[in-house]
Amino acid sequence: MKTKLSVNINKVATLRNARGKNIPDLIHVAQIILQSNIQGVTVHPRPDKRHIRYKDVFQLKSLLKNYPDKELNIEGYPSPQFLKLIENTKPQQCTLVPDSPEVLTSNAGWNFVKNKNLLQTTVEKLRLQNIRSSLFLDPLSMDKKQYSALQDIQPDRIELYTESYAVNWNTPQQERILSLYKQCASRARSWNIQINAGHDLNQNNLFDLLKALPEIKEVSIGQALIAEALEDGLSTVIKKYLKIIDEAFCVHNS
Repeated sequence: MKTKLSVNINKVATLRNARGKNIPDLIHVAQIILQSNIQGVTVHPRPDKRHIRYKDVFQLKSLLKNYPDKELNIEGYPSPQFLKLIENTKPQQCTLVPDSPEVLTSNAGWNFVKNKNLLQTTVEKLRLQNIRSSLFLDPLSMDKKQYSALQDIQPDRIELYTESYAVNWNTPQQERILSLYKQCASRARSWNIQINAGHDLNQNNLFDLLKALPEIKEVSIGQALIAEALEDGLSTVIKKYLKIIDEAFCVHNS
């Protein structure tokens, strides 16, 4: 099955919040995105409300009723307030990340050993609500104990944290890093855990990742896509990403 594209719209909200008004209109931009051939939108509401806010999430959920074939993916740390938001909005997917409030962006995978009880409990809560769970994972920080804890937690998916891949793309280290990612994905799949990916992906490095890891179910892309849209336009940039995904899919099905 071809990899799905979920567009992260946090940076649209960041731009809006900079002036304290409603320009750009987040919901209008989301509608433009949803009218393209992408498969979903991703948001990450944080406690400091510096970009996506809880009110936005409810409005997006309402908008998505008009697009039954599109998914909502909500990222966040599993605090009681965040889990209440998930319970009230029922996204198709909830991606759990180990972010503390002061970090600028997701910058690490979970320590599954240290957070095993929290993650097991949260994954089970999501499962009871028919919400797909995904856990942020950095392949470079995994060892035998981490893998054992992940197997016990048994989320529906992991999201490969791809910063290391992006930093090492098109360098002599690229294949070594990709090998670690492939080993991680293979082990997760052996436990019936599916694979997502995200962070620092762009038009330059996406193809090589999908070529190496065709099992990736979904990529979440925001920062690069929105930045590129400032030059080429939102619809044009989305078409370029979908073309890259199509080309990678064709490589594995030719």
